[in-house]
Amino acid sequence: MNSMTGYGRGESSRGGVKFTVEISTVNRKQAELSLYLPREFDSLESKVRDEINANISRGRIVAKVQFNATTSGKSQVRIDHLLAKQYAREYRALAKGLKLDGKISLDTVLRAPGVLQSSDESLDVESLWKPLRTAVRSALKELLAMRGKEGANLKMDLKKRISALQKAVKTVAKQAPKTASRHRGALMERLKQAGLELKLDDERVLKEVALYADRIDITEELTRLESHFDQFADYAQSTSPVGRTLDFLSQEMNREVNTIGSKANDPQTSQVVVLMKSELEKFREQVQNVE
Repeated sequence: MNSMTGYGRGESSRGGVKFTVEISTVNRKQAELSLYLPREFDSLESKVRDEINANISRGRIVAKVQFNATTSGKSQVRIDHLLAKQYAREYRALAKGLKLDGKISLDTVLRAPGVLQSSDESLDVESLWKPLRTAVRSALKELLAMRGKEGANLKMDLKKRISALQKAVKTVAKQAPKTASRHRGALMERLKQAGLELKLDDERVLKEVALYADRIDITEELTRLESHFDQFADYAQSTSPVGRTLDFLSQEMNREVNTIGSKANDPQTSQVVVLMKSELEKFREQVQNVE
């Protein structure tokens, strides 16, 4: 079980070039990767994405790649004039639309993405995939170690919540038979006060008690909850991502607890149901952090 939160940093140097890769992840229902790669390495973007996606299945992922070259090749700096003009035009239109007074400086335009470009005639991008991959894998290794460590803490907390729910289920199961018995006693008392002397074995009394007992029976819900607890124990040992599965499981447990609460006609059972809902809410919140 892994957390969705983590950070990793990796470096790799080869032949006068150095790659530094930083990868961070936070909670997200689906996998969403934002990759920031130097422009000259656009052709390697798909490879970097594949490398990251093969290791992370869920979460908001931000990966940044920095590149430094110390080789003495012929470097060139180029300005994309067409792109610069487009930025300037859009900046002026925005200022006019917002009714803002302000001049657009050359520095502002040059800072826009893609306007100022550099190239190295001796740079063979494809040959640099291996050192880049090494840096990516190093960052992933550190990231996954952090996610795994936090995931172990999450598992301990989730087990604690399930244990509390199991104790509550045992309390409710023990209390359930007493509810029908108490109803039978209350029914006989009301009949007595109404001047109707009926015996416990009277067919009408037995029918009323049987109907009531069937209406408040929670055996099925308790059985399903126990099954869900067993499923959690299995998922907790899995090495595959289980976040979505546990999220669905928590919804199913919540449904059973709500049904028990609606059927319960007993103050003690109602109090236990409130505690179960509280623990289940904490369980669901933690599950949102699991990959």
